[in-house]
Amino acid sequence: MLDRYALSLVETERPRVCFIPTASGDDAGYTLQFYRAYSSYGCDAFVLNLFSREVADIRSMLLGMDMVYVGGGNTANLLAVWRLHGVDEALREAWYAGVVLSGLSAGANCWFNASTTDSYLVGRADALADGVGFLPGSFCPHYSSEPERRPNYLRMVASGELPAGYACEDGTAVHFTGTELHAAVSVDGDAAAFRVARVGDGVSEEPLPVITPS
Repeated sequence: MLDRYALSLVETERPRVCFIPTASGDDAGYTLQFYRAYSSYGCDAFVLNLFSREVADIRSMLLGMDMVYVGGGNTANLLAVWRLHGVDEALREAWYAGVVLSGLSAGANCWFNASTTDSYLVGRADALADGVGFLPGSFCPHYSSEPERRPNYLRMVASGELPAGYACEDGTAVHFTGTELHAAVSVDGDAAAFRVARVGDGVSEEPLPVITPS
């Protein structure tokens, strides 16, 4: 349902959607899932692989899309590989041109200045202050489903290790228009999203009102 919500932001009858699976090492199974899902949504589906790169002009490819969807996996590896191939700057141009940018887990982390990630050790939530920085502040995915995420994110924001930001439980997303929060979206109304900020020597955790798309 979150996929369909993102697609609802595209103002064309048959969207051109590019999947970037860098964070999963260009996993073939993940890519197949994308093709099946987005073809069933009535999209023209494309993929940008970087480990076995076949696209010469990444900038032109991404500027020709209506939406970009970034898959989950290892955020730190994604950022490093993107910078080697110039994907970060091509995506910035695409964003300025009105292309809808979306993603989950690592594919949500990447858009912010900073995030929590298990890139360095599975099961441990570390701070990563190295996102592409299209969106200000920090982001924390898997807020309730992975035991280390919430307590570590609260601690990192309280200490100033991470700037204030947003946390999403699985099944929620935050929708930005430009750099301003437009809405928090929940697939069923039960999963929550939060604004987390440093307050004095502590931290505040404010639930965001959520919309449930039909």
